[in-house]
This record gives sequence, structure tokens and C-alpha cells, in this order.
Amino acid sequence: MYADERTIRRILTETGDTWAVVGLSNNRERAAYGVAEVLRRHGKRVVPVHPKAEAVQGEPGYATLADIPFPVDVVDVFVNSELAGRVADEAVAIDAKAVWFQLGVVDEEAWHRTRAAGLEMVMDRCPAIEYPKLG
Repeated sequence: MYADERTIRRILTETGDTWAVVGLSNNRERAAYGVAEVLRRHGKRVVPVHPKAEAVQGEPGYATLADIPFPVDVVDVFVNSELAGRVADEAVAIDAKAVWFQLGVVDEEAWHRTRAAGLEMVMDRCPAIEYPKLG
């Protein structure tokens, strides 16, 4: 319901190449790290957003989306569902084109707000799983 195949394809292939990954750190055990590697292999610039604002794989990190000094196309969200709505609102505020909530991240109200603001959105899916389905 919150991710049709056309929207997924459009975000992965047409929406833009700069992805802010909220929750990305240098912890290789976290899912965000592995997904960031998949995004890079598909030609995406991956911008880490984490309270520590640490650089990840050579890309400078930022504490918040608002701190990023250049346009962001997609905001990929790896925070728990209770915090995800705030991140979606921040994505709207920075004029991102799309928001992607990872597997297990669900906030229906945020989905409706984000869509009403004109952004594309995918919820409870993972780009690392979706890329192979593109064919």
C-alpha cells in the first residue's frame, strides 16, 4: 500500500543521485552501512546523517538534514518509527524529492504528510532488496 512498483523504480532510477542516509554511521554491523554500499554501487552519492556527524567511507557526515549544504534528492530513513515522522518533515523542509522509510519503519501519518507536500515516498521497504527486482 505504501510503495507501488512504479514509485520504487522512479526513486531508484530517476529521482536523483544524492541520497541522505539518516542513521548511517561507521558501524559495519548496522543495516544502514550495507545499504549505503549498495546505493554507492548503483552510482548514488551517499551522505551520512547521524548525531555524531561522522564521515563514512570518505563522505562528510552531518548531524541533521538541515546541515547539508547542497541539495538532497532522497532521504533514506534508518531510525525507529517513533522518530521517522520528524525526519520526513525535515525532508520536506529541505525540499528533498523523495523519502524512503526502511524495512520496519512505519508512520502512516508521516506518509500522508509527506505525500501531501508533493514528495514521493516509500515505506517499509529496502532499496538493497528492490534494486535486483528492477531487472
